Amino acid sequence: MAQKGGNVYSESISCSICLDLLKDPVALSCGHSYCMKCIETHWDGEDLKTTYSCPQCRKTFTQRPVLDKNVLLAELVEELKKTGLQAAAADHCYAGDEDVSCDVCTGRKMKAVKSCLVCLVSYCEKHLQPHYESPAFKKHQLVEPSKNLQENICSHHNEVMKMIYRTDQQLICYLCSVDKHKGHDTVKAAAERTERQKKLEESRLNIQQRIQDRQKDVKLLQQEMKDIRVSADKTVEDSEKMFSELIHLIQNRSSEVEQQIRSQQETEESRVKELQEKLEQEIRDLERKDAELKQTSDTSDHNHFLHKYSSESAVSESKPSSSINIQRPLRHFEDMTAAVKELRGKLEDVLKDTWTNISLAITQPDVLLSGPEPQPELELQLEPEPEPESESESEPELELQIELKSEPELEPEPKTRAEFLKYSQKITLDRNTAHRKLLLSNRNRKVTSVNQHQSYPDHPDRFTGWFQVLSKESLTGRCYWEVKWRDGADVAVSYKDISRTGRTNDSGFGFNEKSWSLYCVADSYTFWYDGTKTPGSGRPSSRIGVYLDHRAGILSFYSVSKSMTLLHRVQTTFTEPLHAGVNVLNYGNTAEFIKPK
Repeated sequence: MAQKGGNVYSESISCSICLDLLKDPVALSCGHSYCMKCIETHWDGEDLKTTYSCPQCRKTFTQRPVLDKNVLLAELVEELKKTGLQAAAADHCYAGDEDVSCDVCTGRKMKAVKSCLVCLVSYCEKHLQPHYESPAFKKHQLVEPSKNLQENICSHHNEVMKMIYRTDQQLICYLCSVDKHKGHDTVKAAAERTERQKKLEESRLNIQQRIQDRQKDVKLLQQEMKDIRVSADKTVEDSEKMFSELIHLIQNRSSEVEQQIRSQQETEESRVKELQEKLEQEIRDLERKDAELKQTSDTSDHNHFLHKYSSESAVSESKPSSSINIQRPLRHFEDMTAAVKELRGKLEDVLKDTWTNISLAITQPDVLLSGPEPQPELELQLEPEPEPESESESEPELELQIELKSEPELEPEPKTRAEFLKYSQKITLDRNTAHRKLLLSNRNRKVTSVNQHQSYPDHPDRFTGWFQVLSKESLTGRCYWEVKWRDGADVAVSYKDISRTGRTNDSGFGFNEKSWSLYCVADSYTFWYDGTKTPGSGRPSSRIGVYLDHRAGILSFYSVSKSMTLLHRVQTTFTEPLHAGVNVLNYGNTAEFIKPK
């Protein structure tokens, strides 16, 4: 009756706002019922209006109705919930298509809760009770419900297989052990299980120990990460302090140079002013004498003229003053400018060389499972030169001292394949650099040249002319990788800032100063750098090994088969991190970065 009532009233006691069974039901004067929270939320949206309405019949109320819980409706809702839950619980106990059904039930079968390996029957909760209550079933082995109980029955003797034939690890029944497998190494399955259980536990202990070891390694790496962060922050702080001191020192030197220029300017101006005043006084004296001579010249008394001429001619015939000869009046300041310019050039050269060393020191990998490679310690010392003893000495200069502290001796270059494999580097190709006619596969480790454009998005790093692609990884320190090629390929390394546009020398591997390439075809190989080729002797294998020691400036290409044969070796200075790359020459050609073994 309750179930029938639930079916009849389930829709009538549902909220028309949330479409669920009523929660804290309230009834309006119009007769419609809602969840208290639903109708209050609905009316909260009408607070700016002067009337409130029923969402179903639109009856309006001049004042917001006071809502009280409808007890009768609440009881009906609870009764319906109970009825629905009971029905759901009953449905839940019946076996579905994916469930193991009870072999004893008739009609609609219930879900099995256990299977018996002795009875070879699955039981529901009700029919399983005898196994718990009767002593006759005490030795029966109950397991989780299984659909494969018949797999435990011997197909020859229709008996439960409780033995195992150790030679081929085959389960057999007791009759097989005394018939077909008589005299063979057989043992009870339970005993074999016990033995294997011990080995399994040993394996688990081994795995758990490895887990603990790896967890310790993870903690060490986490501490290393923390130390790296602290060290980087400290280094940034120290470098900022040193560069601030450098800037401050340069500013002080600039002020001192300005003071010396101004002091020299004052001295020169004083000297010129003094000479100018002497010349102006001489001009005034000469003008006065000229006036006196003119007065003598204008007199009409011959005797007076002759008398004056005799006395004044002696004065006028005195030696004239030396003339002023000014040669390159700004020479002193030009020399000062030249000295400062020379200092700037020296400083730029020092900073350029130093920055290369700093950049390489920063990019060297320092967290390796095999242990970090020793790095040189770089120390910048900024010291002013001693003050000149006299004003006649040369202008002040800034001396920048770079000191590389005792650098550990570099390890020797690997000789055996095992030594090379210590530096194995996983290479993944960067899809954003691949030419549109290159198909990347095998988790972006294999590239194939195809005769159709791939749907790669536009990207400034993409090669548009040559069928080339670069690696995601930035390579510094010591690295080794191998490339398996087919039908022809360029195996290369390149700086990241190589040109990507067009089919020009600036963008082709080996045709410029930013890339090095080993051109491999079936019968020969050629090394290319900056447009210059170096022919090789012999034939390369289909697998090329590449060894890079960035810090030492060594790049070597090897032919890899049963042994490693050096094809070409480069000794240079790398100024930037490198990227691995390949150029597949024709349609259908492939190149794959494989894991060295």
